[in-house]
Amino acid sequence: MQPSSSATDNFGIVDLETLTSMSGLEFLNGMLRGDLPAPPIAKLLGFQMTAVEQGRTVFISEPREDHYNPIRTVHAGYTATLLDSCMACAVLSTLPKGTGFTTMEFKVSLLRPMTKDTGTVRAEGTLLARGRRGATAEGRLTDSKGRLIAHATTTCLVFPF
Repeated sequence: MQPSSSATDNFGIVDLETLTSMSGLEFLNGMLRGDLPAPPIAKLLGFQMTAVEQGRTVFISEPREDHYNPIRTVHAGYTATLLDSCMACAVLSTLPKGTGFTTMEFKVSLLRPMTKDTGTVRAEGTLLARGRRGATAEGRLTDSKGRLIAHATTTCLVFPF
């Protein structure tokens, strides 16, 4: 599922009333359609959600020189943010109306460097398990040839708003 053109130009903060009035999946689908704004971090780092379903999300981005560290490769924080985003949204996609979450911890394993020449990368988050108070998910970051760049796991705390 591809985002609408308005979804790629629509960034902002959603008010708490709107956020709590729908399930996580409804909320994420609203962002995907462009009915709700994408978070400002997506604009800052240049990524967008391209697919969402119960327990799974996909983000794409293209590494730029803006993402470089001093040794001319993409900063690990860019990788970590993409993976944290796809994993957290995989968790969010399973939450009922009026339920929130926060990342408690995540671990990222970096396997190969990225540069501006890497091209479009794909971050896919998948829910592993969710209970009443906690959830775990995994993420995979791949290049356009399907090669694994990095992978991660997360643990999230689930709570009522």
